[in-house]
Amino acid sequence: MSKSDIIYGRSKTDKELHQILELQHKNLFENISDVQRRDEGFLTVEHTFGLLKKMNGTCPHVIAKVGDKVVGYALCMHHMFSQELELLKPMFKELQAILPENEKFIVMGQICVDYDFRKKGVFRNLYKTMKEELKPAFDSIITEVDTNNTRSLKAHFAVGFVHLKTHMSKGRSWELIVLK
Repeated sequence: MSKSDIIYGRSKTDKELHQILELQHKNLFENISDVQRRDEGFLTVEHTFGLLKKMNGTCPHVIAKVGDKVVGYALCMHHMFSQELELLKPMFKELQAILPENEKFIVMGQICVDYDFRKKGVFRNLYKTMKEELKPAFDSIITEVDTNNTRSLKAHFAVGFVHLKTHMSKGRSWELIVLK
């Protein structure tokens, strides 16, 4: 498998959405070891198929595929879904307080790359594709990362994200970051 075998695009089928959920489940905080959390990062939010499909209907998710298999994804979460996930409500409240009223942004609701496809540029290319696909409808991509997820923070800063604000929510520290 070479880098050229990886195709980037937008999710179109229920099969792709189910594969996103499978990859998500494998990488949730509670489903991986302490060593994996430290070395590879982790996911904190679990989506339902129904919510993932509604989000995709509003703004299709960005995916990386090899053949018929989803090997990475970046979820597109329009602010109309700000009340759908309890864990993300504080983030949207913080954004409302700090962003200019006319800011056209999309929240990258979660990014994940299959373990076997890491260190192949998939993370970077998911964001590159997301930026290309979402311009001019959105000026920026915003996300938040658990400050304990140092692997994810380093990866986000490496692709150009910058600090917006650090905030506390539900006993955890979160880094709000933006990519223009």
